Amino acid sequence: MTSRSGGEERRVSAPPPRPGLSYSAPPPIPLTPPVPRTVRTARMLWLFSFLAGLAVLLGSFVARDSNLQRLRGVVADMAAGNDAESVGTAVSIVFWGSIGALLLVTLLEAAVLAAVLGQRNWARWALALLLAAHLPVMVLASAFLVPGGAAGSYVVMLWGAGLILAFAGLVLLFLPSSAAWLKRGRSRG
Repeated sequence: MTSRSGGEERRVSAPPPRPGLSYSAPPPIPLTPPVPRTVRTARMLWLFSFLAGLAVLLGSFVARDSNLQRLRGVVADMAAGNDAESVGTAVSIVFWGSIGALLLVTLLEAAVLAAVLGQRNWARWALALLLAAHLPVMVLASAFLVPGGAAGSYVVMLWGAGLILAFAGLVLLFLPSSAAWLKRGRSRG
């Protein structure tokens, strides 16, 4: 109650009642569950695998002149009787095609790994198929990208390490804690 200067009293109205609590309204920001250690480790293993593969591709690009020269001899033996221009074209197609195929598979694996980290359960199966496809692409490209001598053994070791790291990361994505985390994200896709 308040009193005015003229002696009149006036009632102050109370604020409107607060609405009751409701548990049916969703929170304004959906809660994202923490990423389990197995998924974080799998992500790191895959990233190291990508680095190993990209190191091979970068090394092949830097040493492309020696690789192209070596491939000229291989293609010339396979296609005896062809002129130098057609041999050079075939060598370029084989070399750049091998690098492009490996880069494409690596980029697809990275995109699918991003989908796995977005809690898409289907993505780990796609990642398994991509890893299975990566092996024959790597074997085919090795015929053209692996130089002779010590440099060739480094390329093979990097590719082998990359495959082992990727496979270990894939196995971690199929462990129970990873599977439970991925299934919690199933409602989103």
